[in-house]
Amino acid sequence: MTITYHDLAGADERLRFSPYCWRVRLALAHKGLVADALPWRFTDKEAIAFSGQERVPVLVDGRHVVADSFEIARYLDSAYPDRPGLFGGPQAEAQAGFLRFWCEQALQPALVRLVIPYVHACIAERDRAYFRASREARFGRPLEQIAVAPADGIAELRRTLLPLRATLERQPWLAGSAPAFVDYMVFGHFQFVRLVTPFEVVEPTDPVHAWQERLLDAYDGLARSAWRVPAACEAPA
Repeated sequence: MTITYHDLAGADERLRFSPYCWRVRLALAHKGLVADALPWRFTDKEAIAFSGQERVPVLVDGRHVVADSFEIARYLDSAYPDRPGLFGGPQAEAQAGFLRFWCEQALQPALVRLVIPYVHACIAERDRAYFRASREARFGRPLEQIAVAPADGIAELRRTLLPLRATLERQPWLAGSAPAFVDYMVFGHFQFVRLVTPFEVVEPTDPVHAWQERLLDAYDGLARSAWRVPAACEAPA
């Protein structure tokens, strides 16, 4: 049976910008698995109600339904052990949990205030009221006051990247000599910014930039060829 997963889409269905869905897309490529990415939007809650929660990605593989990108990666390694591993064993999987929470509690918050007006501008019209209300409830202020000036947001992000930069100065991949799910976990957030904004968030001389370029080229340029918001549409209204 065909593997499918629900994948967050923008107003233009070609735009697939969720950092967590990108983790799954790269994990599937890593394992050499073909899957159909079903477009999903913020207000399509009923479409994934069968998963028992309200967020994507949601992967369906035969009778198996798995939500959460980290759990999907764990499932893929368990279900397809004859294909390249995503973690490198139980100990590496446990250690990856630290990076998971660094992404959620440090990296993503540093990105959100930088990209939030751009996301609002590129999502479907029917999603905008929900997006605004949910983000304003989370931050406790109007959407326009959540966003930071690009220069300030990029400076904050670059400070957040210090441990990532220190690691990539010493080795080509976060996983060591070859990429693995820990790389895809972090890269998904860079791809998120790349697809919806005009920003270059790291300098070309930064080892993080070289790492990002390698991942953009991985799997026949899977990430590099992804559809981006056109320059004429990038500036939020």
